[in-house]
Parts: sequence; C-alpha cells; structure tokens
Amino acid sequence: MFQNKRKSESELSSETGNSSSQSSMSSESCGSFSRLSFELLPTSRSSPENLSLKPHRSSDVAYCAIRSATFARKTSLTFRDFRLLRVIGCGDIGTVYLCQLANVDGNCCYAMKVVNKETLAMKNKVQRAEMEKKILKMLDHPFLPTLYAEFEASHFSCIVMEYCSGGDLHSIRHKQPQKRFSLNSARFYAAEVLVALEYLHMLGIIYRDLKPENVLVRSDGHIMLSDFDLSLCCDAIPAVESPLSPDPTSPQNQSCTRPHPTRLSCLFHKLFRSKKIQTLTPSKFFVAEPVTARSRSFVGTHEYVSPEVASGGSHGNAVDWWSFGIFIYEMIYGRTPFAAPSNELTLRNIVKSPLTFPTHSPSSLPEHHARDLISRLLNKDPYSRLGSKRGAADVKMHPFFKGLNFALIRSLTPPEIPGLRRQSTTSYYHTKSEEQSTAFDCF
Repeated sequence: MFQNKRKSESELSSETGNSSSQSSMSSESCGSFSRLSFELLPTSRSSPENLSLKPHRSSDVAYCAIRSATFARKTSLTFRDFRLLRVIGCGDIGTVYLCQLANVDGNCCYAMKVVNKETLAMKNKVQRAEMEKKILKMLDHPFLPTLYAEFEASHFSCIVMEYCSGGDLHSIRHKQPQKRFSLNSARFYAAEVLVALEYLHMLGIIYRDLKPENVLVRSDGHIMLSDFDLSLCCDAIPAVESPLSPDPTSPQNQSCTRPHPTRLSCLFHKLFRSKKIQTLTPSKFFVAEPVTARSRSFVGTHEYVSPEVASGGSHGNAVDWWSFGIFIYEMIYGRTPFAAPSNELTLRNIVKSPLTFPTHSPSSLPEHHARDLISRLLNKDPYSRLGSKRGAADVKMHPFFKGLNFALIRSLTPPEIPGLRRQSTTSYYHTKSEEQSTAFDCF
C-alpha cells in the first residue's frame, strides 16, 4: 500500500527523469529495528522536566498517561517503557511503529518513529532528522503532532508521537466516489490545513511538503499534519494589520506619497480618520508570515513543488501557498493539475503549462469560489501569489471560506469519523454526505 504513494525527496533532481523509481518505503527497511533484541540495547535518557507541558493536550488521555508514567519513574521514558505492536509506516528517513506503554493499565496507542542514525549519516540526511525533532519540540497545536517522548537506543533515535487511527487523506480520497471529496468535505479539510499552516508560519516554519499523504486523520475526524524533515526554519515578523491596509509593494500604495493630492483624496483621508467611520471598518488581524525567508534547496514532492522550485530558483514562504492550491485541487477533482507520465514532464508543466480544470465552467457558485481560490494560489509568480504577503490572513478572507468561523473549527463535526457511519452535520453549502468507515493504519 505504501509503495504506490508519492514520496518526498531532499534532492528532486536525482529522480527527475525517472517516474518509476522504487519507493524508499520498502518492506525491507521496515523490519530491521523489530528484529533487534531490545533488552540489550543501551539507552540514553534526559530529565523528566524535558517533557514540556502542552496546553492543547491537557485533556488528552494518551498525553496524560505519558506524563503520569514519566513522573512516576522520576526519569524520562526509554525504549524499554514501550511495547511495539506492529509497523504502521515506512518513510525516507525512518520507520513508524504502533506501540503502547509497557506495564501500564489502559490501551492508549502511540506512534514511535525510529531512525537509524548510521543509515542517516550514509545518506547525508542527519540534518533532516534533527530539523524534524527540533520542530516537533516547538509545536503545540490541535492540528499538529505532539512530541510525547524522545530517547536513544544504541544507534537508533526514537521519538514518540500521537497515533492517528484514521489514516491519511490520500488513502481516504481513494475510497470516495470517483476518488474525490465533495466540496463540503474538501472545504473542511482545507480550512483545518490552513489553520495549521498559519501556526507554522507564525513560528517561522515553512512546511515545504504539504500533500494528502502527510495530512493524517485523528480518531475524532480532525486532521494532523506530519513529516517535518523537509521544513525550513526562519524568522517571522509579527504585525497587526487592517484588511484595508495598503500593500507596500502594490502600485496603488504609491498614490499615498504623491506630492500634490487632489481635494477629493484629502477629503476622503480626513473622513476615513474620523472615529465614526473607523468603527464601521473590519477589525484588525494578526499577521506573522516569514516573507523574508529564502532557500535554494530542491525539496518537495514533484506534483506539489512550486514553479520557482521546479525551475531551480530560490524560494520562500510562497511555496506553501502553491502546494495548498494543489492540495485543494486534488481534493476536489481527484488529481493534481500538472501531473504527467514522468517527473521531468511534471516539472515542465508546473513551470510552463497554464492551469486548467476538468470542465470549462463550474457547476455551482461554491465550485466557482473554489476555482477562483485555486487560481489565486497557483499564480506562477510567487510575489503575486495569494498568501505570499499576509499569509493565512488573506487566504481566510476568500469567498470559498465565507461563513466559516476558524476560531471554532474544532467544534465542527468532521465529514468522516474513523470507524463510524453517520450523517455529516456540517452545513457549509447545505449538502449532506454519508460518511464512510475508514480503518487505515498509516502514519
């Protein structure tokens, strides 16, 4: 099942001309750790104080069990404190196991990612593993993973995270009618991914690997982004802006510095400054977008990389908004817009081919809004791309998300809840869809 999924590459150019290369998610690499004698492995641990408090996990049973076990032992957990159940996923830099706490009452499950440090050194990917661990320590968000524990075992590095029993959106999409989500479902998942991206960018983290395979579904039906080894850490400058604030790079802003303003413009300026008028303007919003970040690394997944990456140029925060547009397109139409028989042709399409949709005209107003949002996100000019300047603050205001309260999105009922068949109660576009049972164990 894993071999058919698109994989991310730290160096896309090494496989540009070969779309049929063997996936790194091989069964051989999945089984090496499980054959070891764990009791003989030397382990290293740190103090229990390193298990930082995560407010968003304060009511999570699995997180509370980890904290209780840690403080009961008066030391951090090691590999011997866990019981491995089975392999649930294999990636480019590690293998993921389903596990439980050993000798502890309860059936809380966790995902343990095991990385062979010697293999990483040979592949020159040690920095990627360290980057992922660094980012996981920073995160505390409902739609992002929580680092429960970390430890060393011989030449293996292990991190314990939340287990998502619902699988990933790539697998779930293939179970949908015509292998695509309804607009209702696509908007829900896109909104939660958008909130997660907003938080990452606020921390100065450019994700760089957004795709359905990396969007996991928790047992409650809400999403969780995964895999941060390709992410870029930089600085984000926070600011409070108004929706009417001019874009400093736009031509319209130049009129504000004209030496001889017209009488009408002066009158409008004085009128706008009045308190009565200000009370009618939209409230200000928080913006923290890493707009100054730059990298020349050729990273990502072929069908999701932006034109600036595909052409070998430098890139910044706008790559996440491009991949967000590809993500929405695939959720709605069941395929990515620039896919081709080979990776080389795919990258060429991304750079040169115009964006097209399966049909000439949208079938409804909601689909029209979806196409407009996708078109703005898939602007080949990164400086004109929606989200490149104000990030999620601008994307949230698009009509596609009209009427959606992002602050309360966790209280909405997801389109599908793993293991249950029920009617969706979220009424974005006044449509209902019967949920399908999913029982995937992917990480």
